[in-house]
Amino acid sequence: MQPFRVHTGKVAPLDRANVDTDQIIPKQFLKRIERTGFGEFLFHDWRKEASFPLNQYPGASILVAGKNFGCGSSREHAVWALEDFGFRAVIAPSFADIFSNNCGKNGVLAVVLSEQEVAEILRRAHAPGYSLTIDLEQKKVSDAQDFSASFQMDEFTRHCLLNGLDDIGLTLQHEKEIAAYEARK
Repeated sequence: MQPFRVHTGKVAPLDRANVDTDQIIPKQFLKRIERTGFGEFLFHDWRKEASFPLNQYPGASILVAGKNFGCGSSREHAVWALEDFGFRAVIAPSFADIFSNNCGKNGVLAVVLSEQEVAEILRRAHAPGYSLTIDLEQKKVSDAQDFSASFQMDEFTRHCLLNGLDDIGLTLQHEKEIAAYEARK
């Protein structure tokens, strides 16, 4: 997966709480086994509304949403759809645990900020072209004006994201030892 160190991108505001994985990627699009091709179906039902944020903020790579983002079923396809659409990060006051774990394993950064900080970003994001910089090395979110917030994250997930290591990449770090073991067997 692509390493995540520092990313600057346009923000798409999704001022909704409890956005579940069934809305992120509806069940009828889960027939694929590849990790690609899901982006066009991201928020499929909601995108029919002309005022839906993804329709208003083309090219956004940072999604900002309400609390409990990614709740519902544990489908990893939700993260695949976000990533395939072009999102590198999602910022919210809280995430469903499985969704957050799936983000880390697929190169999408899930940033938890306070409700007040998220509300401020949502307010600012209505300005055309509003963008943020997310620095995973410093664990900081900032804009070009005066907004700045720090976030916490477990060090293992942070290490994996900084180095672009998914589960397979982590395993392949021990390729020599695995090969030696297999040779002995």
